[in-house]
Amino acid sequence: MRIGMGLNYSGGFAETVEEVADLERAGLDIVFVPEAYSFDAVSQLGYLAARTSKIELASGIFQIYTRTPSLTAMTAAGLDYVSGGRFVMGIGASGPQVIEGFHGVKYDAPLGRTRELVDICRQVWRREKVNYQGKYYQVPLPADQGTGLGKPLKLINHPVRERIPIVIASLGPKNVALTAEIAEGWEPIFFYPEKAESVWGEALAAGKAKRDPALGDLQIYAGPALAIGDDVEPLLQWIKPHLALYIGGMGAKGKNFYNDLACRYGYEEEAEKIQDLYLAGKKEEAAAAVPDELVRAVSLIGTESFVKERVAAFAAAGVTTLNVTPLAADRAGRVALIEKLRAIVD
Repeated sequence: MRIGMGLNYSGGFAETVEEVADLERAGLDIVFVPEAYSFDAVSQLGYLAARTSKIELASGIFQIYTRTPSLTAMTAAGLDYVSGGRFVMGIGASGPQVIEGFHGVKYDAPLGRTRELVDICRQVWRREKVNYQGKYYQVPLPADQGTGLGKPLKLINHPVRERIPIVIASLGPKNVALTAEIAEGWEPIFFYPEKAESVWGEALAAGKAKRDPALGDLQIYAGPALAIGDDVEPLLQWIKPHLALYIGGMGAKGKNFYNDLACRYGYEEEAEKIQDLYLAGKKEEAAAAVPDELVRAVSLIGTESFVKERVAAFAAAGVTTLNVTPLAADRAGRVALIEKLRAIVD
């Protein structure tokens, strides 16, 4: 099992790179650079590519709405080039809060757009002349919709790889099935190992039944918080506000993907209560309503023996990379946690 980690570059790009070098020596295999509505991920990934030599670099995630498919492919090819073939393209639909609220772009047809974007990216990486007439993307633009001057073009540069790994962040059954069909990897949020089969098993099986064997086995990137020690139990409370934000605040009633996930895990009453409290502005009460059982199940927080048991549970559920969030106050603490996890995983 591999170990990954999402980066927080609020302290600055240079400081983050220095920490990544220490984390790589501690046993980290891959880092994910988030984007959300902070600095763009591409700037940080390019900087990391120039300052590192072995660790894999992933976008975590590029959302699919604000870059054209061809630009997404160009960006990925460029990052793969400057990193010497170490880039993994994480993509996802994000949500209307970011896409409409920050970018001013309509949030629609996430499944169809994801499939077409992936198809076009792979055409670009193979250096084919892009001639794609899909439902959501037409490349080149048809004459009756443009100037009539657009002609199929192919990427000028020769990519390092014609198949850059794609990891899709997805939650709903149809989106998970699509991921299992077309992507090299799947990045679920709040992964609950013991309930993964009942929640996602059918969707994963449906997607894998249509999967191209050339893609290899589906890689699963779970993202638990990490703390190892005899006195870390109180840190479970640190996770609750984050879960409450997603379960309670990421969407209106009936339009919150994360609330739906909590319900599918069997926490219907709790999810409704969390959402009611959060939307009423009672964020602390919403966090307090998050069940301890849920927090413990989706995290790696506890004694070394407990974490070892949980790692085994994640592995049994098919997880191939633990993309952890170390709960430590400083760089030394984060490095120490990765070292401890590496010893457990090995």
